[in-house]
Amino acid sequence: MSAIKIRTFILFLAAASGSAEAADLLDIFHSAERNDPVIAAARSAHEAGAEKLPQGRSLLLPSVSLNANSSINNQNVLYSGFPLSAINGNYRYNSNGYGVTMVQPLYREQNWLTYTEAQLQVAQTDAQLRIAQQDLVLRTAQAYFDVLMAENDVELASAQKEAIDEQLAQAKRNFEVGTATITDTNEAQARHDQVYSQQIAAENNLEIKRSALQQLINEDKRDLRPLSAKFKPGMPAPVGVEKWVANAESNSPQLAIAHASLELAEKEVEKNRAGHYPTLDLVANYSNSNMGGSMASDITTKSLGVQLNMPVFEGGLIRSKSREAAANRDKARQDLENSRRSIDQQAKQAYLGVISGVSQVEALQQALVSSETALESNKLGQEVGVRTNLDVLNTRQQLYATRRDLYRAEYDYLLSELRLKAAVGELDETELARINQAFH
Repeated sequence: MSAIKIRTFILFLAAASGSAEAADLLDIFHSAERNDPVIAAARSAHEAGAEKLPQGRSLLLPSVSLNANSSINNQNVLYSGFPLSAINGNYRYNSNGYGVTMVQPLYREQNWLTYTEAQLQVAQTDAQLRIAQQDLVLRTAQAYFDVLMAENDVELASAQKEAIDEQLAQAKRNFEVGTATITDTNEAQARHDQVYSQQIAAENNLEIKRSALQQLINEDKRDLRPLSAKFKPGMPAPVGVEKWVANAESNSPQLAIAHASLELAEKEVEKNRAGHYPTLDLVANYSNSNMGGSMASDITTKSLGVQLNMPVFEGGLIRSKSREAAANRDKARQDLENSRRSIDQQAKQAYLGVISGVSQVEALQQALVSSETALESNKLGQEVGVRTNLDVLNTRQQLYATRRDLYRAEYDYLLSELRLKAAVGELDETELARINQAFH
């Protein structure tokens, strides 16, 4: 079988074995969404982070506390002189009381800043979940492509071994009839042994890649849709690396986290500076207490007022924390700049990976045609005596190596496309569905 028709043959075999049951890239992604522990942990972390907002809001709302008490008392009264001496004696009685206190902050600058920090923290958790979701898409595609590439390696090794088996048998027949030397047989045998070892290694690698996919989706998927034989790479839109870099700086979730970190650091500077500011609260109290004994009473107290607290001196703690916050703000500013440069570089690399991938796939497709032609020419040359058995073996090996390189270049191109979308924060299931069309 000619190597250029291998993929079509593989697709035919898949159809004959019931390819309607084969899982495609979207199927694997949906399984990963359900079963991957990494994305499950990211969702839980997002839920936990979302609670920062109500926690920060609570500092601006009133707080109400209830207290109650009950005690048994034993009292001995001894007064001298009338009329108090009339109540002398031992008394055993209960005393009870309860109270309600409400505090409504009127002015607490630190509380307000804590609330605004909570909003930024929630924005960070949203971006972190977005990163985890994009990472899941990339990990799914990588695992899927790794299995397909490993399957291609097995198929290529098997096809190459089958072709060399035929050539080895022919070399033995030619030697037996005296039309070829033992050298041709030895060369064919050596290539046969080499390809056999490559086939074993490819089969082992396939099991390893399937195991990695199983770890991701917690299922043993053995039937995957291969890449279409009609697959053609396309240029990214829009064209121009500067546009992609600009999109990355506007939409990258990694950069959004760095921006939020800088804003948080600036809020911390303000919050620590606000440690010098006074606080003002509205305070309301209601209490009731009663007791027996010699001086039995039932007292109800109601109060409503404002409470001012002015910090005066705390041993230099506030000033130290302010300096610490200022240093952390400067660090966050540099971290933001580093993140921006990293994102720019990632966008550039991904864009150039797509561009070079298009050229590489097209070049290898042409090289495959040339390798196929070279093999046919060498086989014909061997028949007429102008080419040796070694020439045919070499061109056959080159043909399969070119086919393997083409497979790898196609998968690398698709991954570069996904990484480019991830760099600009646009990688989602919709984008994966677009890529998935190449596997139908």
